[in-house]
Amino acid sequence: MQNLTEFPGNATSHKSLSVIIKVCVVIPFFCVFLCCIVVMLNIFASHRQFLDTSRYILFAYMLINDTLQLLSSVLLFLFVMGQVKFALVYCVPLLFISTATFQNTPLILATMSLERYVAIFYPLQRPAAWRSDRIWIIILSLWLISCIFPIIDHTIGEHDPAVDALSTPVLCKATVVNSSPIQTLFKAVVSILFFAVVAVIILFTYMRILLETRKLRQDRVSVSKAMHTVLLHGFQLLLCMLAFTSPITETLIVLHANWLQEDVAFFNYFCFILIPRVLSPLIYGFRDQSLRGYIAKTFLCCSNKVKPCIRGKLQDVLSAS
Repeated sequence: MQNLTEFPGNATSHKSLSVIIKVCVVIPFFCVFLCCIVVMLNIFASHRQFLDTSRYILFAYMLINDTLQLLSSVLLFLFVMGQVKFALVYCVPLLFISTATFQNTPLILATMSLERYVAIFYPLQRPAAWRSDRIWIIILSLWLISCIFPIIDHTIGEHDPAVDALSTPVLCKATVVNSSPIQTLFKAVVSILFFAVVAVIILFTYMRILLETRKLRQDRVSVSKAMHTVLLHGFQLLLCMLAFTSPITETLIVLHANWLQEDVAFFNYFCFILIPRVLSPLIYGFRDQSLRGYIAKTFLCCSNKVKPCIRGKLQDVLSAS
């Protein structure tokens, strides 16, 4: 009888420990990402030459978008881990931001590839919308497109009449709020459409730039750099598409390992959503030679500021002793 009465307590403590470990894994990972993003955005804001180039403006926009996406997804993760329930009126905007920014990323990658295409093929007669002072028009268009589909998704859903949007507390998960079959089908179709269109655009720009590289005898270096950049966008798109492998990995893990459902969900979130979203902008940012130089200078300045403080404290200790 004593063992039977202690079993629920042991299970509860084991579950609490599991939640703490998951949170302690996700939060430092996100904080490191946020620190790198803040450094890069500060470099953009401090150096005018980056704001005068369309490519860097689009990259800064991608950094802000991915930061919003990760921030909203981490908040949702923490709410689910803590079993925090609140009204739909607060949950829906958070899910809306997470979905819109998730769908916005492939659109940004396609736009950045097209920007490289325009820069190579129309260097002197660049269309007005692709100039640095007009690129905000394209950015607003991307936001509009990425926001339309979450709105449609929410309106076509079947809402439970027993749930009051202002007062009824619910667990803030997409499977709870948007659970109707038509919404699941709509999201699958939209995701496939988004990534298929972006994949075609990236492949088209890569092939055109590759053919142009063979034709040109001069300025091969810039064309080759543009080709590698477009290829990197394809890799970034592949990282984004890892989020859609969750159903496959869930099935494989359930068949070959005796994992709990929440452990499987955490594994998928960390490996196929969090890590790819963190790596995608960082790889692109640290690959850029100009940006990499400023990042190195920033960290060197920080380390040089820390060392005198440490030396001063050591001298104070030695003099006191």
